[in-house]
Amino acid sequence: MRMDHGIITRVQRANDIVEIISEHVNLVRKGREMAGLCPFHDDHKPSMYVNPDKQIFKCFACGAGGDVIKFVQMREGLSFIRAVERLAERAGIKINFSTQPRDEKTSDVDPGDVEKVNRWALTHWRKNLANSAGGKICRDYIAQRQIPEKTAGEFSLGFAPEKWDDILTAARQKKIPDSLLLASGLIVKNEQGRLYDKFRNRLMFPIIDSSQRVIGFGGRTLGDDPAKYMNSPATVIFDKSNSVYALDKARHEIVSTGTAVIVEGYTDVIMAHRFECKNVVATLGTSFTAGHARLLRRFAKDIVLIFDSDIAGATAADRALEICLAEKIDIRLASVPQGKDPCDYVLAAGTEAFKRLIQNATDVMQYRWERLSEKLGKSDNLIDRRRATEDFLKTVSMAMSSGTVDAITQGLIINRLSRILQMRPEVIRKEIERRGASANRISINTVENQKVAKVATGADFGAKAQREIIEAVLNEPRFFEIAGKRVKADDFEDPILRQIWVLLSRTIRPGAEFSLSDFLARIESTDVSDVVVELSDNGQDIETLRKRLNGAMNALAEYKGKKPKISASKTIDDERLRKITSIKTKPDRRNPGFMPI
Repeated sequence: MRMDHGIITRVQRANDIVEIISEHVNLVRKGREMAGLCPFHDDHKPSMYVNPDKQIFKCFACGAGGDVIKFVQMREGLSFIRAVERLAERAGIKINFSTQPRDEKTSDVDPGDVEKVNRWALTHWRKNLANSAGGKICRDYIAQRQIPEKTAGEFSLGFAPEKWDDILTAARQKKIPDSLLLASGLIVKNEQGRLYDKFRNRLMFPIIDSSQRVIGFGGRTLGDDPAKYMNSPATVIFDKSNSVYALDKARHEIVSTGTAVIVEGYTDVIMAHRFECKNVVATLGTSFTAGHARLLRRFAKDIVLIFDSDIAGATAADRALEICLAEKIDIRLASVPQGKDPCDYVLAAGTEAFKRLIQNATDVMQYRWERLSEKLGKSDNLIDRRRATEDFLKTVSMAMSSGTVDAITQGLIINRLSRILQMRPEVIRKEIERRGASANRISINTVENQKVAKVATGADFGAKAQREIIEAVLNEPRFFEIAGKRVKADDFEDPILRQIWVLLSRTIRPGAEFSLSDFLARIESTDVSDVVVELSDNGQDIETLRKRLNGAMNALAEYKGKKPKISASKTIDDERLRKITSIKTKPDRRNPGFMPI
């Protein structure tokens, strides 16, 4: 049995490593990392560090390291597939298996290839928009929406013309396979097997994640298509329930202010940014989801959800209440006055008014209670009041019974409810506990600490050179093109180093971004992941790494030429070891494998 790599990546990204590890270990912040007692050995001082940005962990005592999947594997003694299944169930992701043997070639699409063809499509649609004649209809619409040309350029807006094969024909001229276009969602196939463009006669909005990857697109019709807005379908790198629009533009402002503002539309975001409100993002045609909360919680302490002041908006508020409690995040709600959307409001009222709207957003629980009271007409009837209170406490209890809200957070919530409902805290606590008996949420189980042995990959002359080569390429993947011409998999005597080299050769693509967490998602062995994390990200500059790589490759060539003699004597050539290590700079505060960012 095997699992599609795209699903594994989705599962990995849907489970925040800090949240998962916090269910087992008490983590405290140490700069931009989190630290705690390692559960994989008898730890008496915090020696395990978790990097939220890179979504990896590393213990500097026992050597355990990897991504969220490897942590669950080691913590619960599970196989790789079972760990992915557990995390998929936790995130509500359905997984499918294939019975194709692992050693056969598969049709799995590489996420890097999908991103690359998406970036090509972005450039193609940008050229269409700039076309003097063909792009006029789209440029006129952009001007009508009062989006300046400079702003349109900053957000890389494009134009998909009213043709069935614009992207398809252009891609074939570039020798881009139809299968890759299908996997990227740029074209679709009908029941008769005909291929045609998915996006036609639309203003195109590229969806770019926090790592600057073009993961998908949104298209706004320029005609009378009943589907006013259309998004890319789910792919190996795109899931609209776990993605937001303009995170690439808003991330730094979100981190700076501590607040992420969520609106519904692409143009709402663009106009907010034009008026210097740069911490605004948008959901992609879906209501606010737990995936959105987990994504934004990495950057923001507080979320403000701006929604329509209608029935749909009230429903969104109810859902947001459950999510914010279950995901341990503060969410406030605001509605735009006079029924306008944020785009029109910021155009009419200006920057300061929009910022006041955000600042005056209402606590989600306060809002929920006010809406219930309003719905009942502010009745003095005790039965009506009780019904409203029961309904409200039921919603709160459902979220709190998930098991993710700690005792301190529960106390804060109950005290807040006590003020809102004018009831004693002990009464509210009993009512919530009574309703919270049936918890349905899947959680990661806590088991006895698992022991992890340090992985040794050799300390002799040849092993040292081989480790140096792997370390240089992991830290600067562009070097693989150079190293791959001189070094082959068979040159690595240690099976772990050999496996890492094979995976690197399958993963690194010219021009494609290399992500350590994505690379770790391809590794099933916890021993291999330990070594990868140990050797990765040592913080050295590119020229130092280049010198180390060249020195290691020269040393490896010399080792291979004299290998029988060295093997027979079983001695370590100290002089050759010094040649490799002489240009290696002093390691960081704890270990070369985990540097501050």
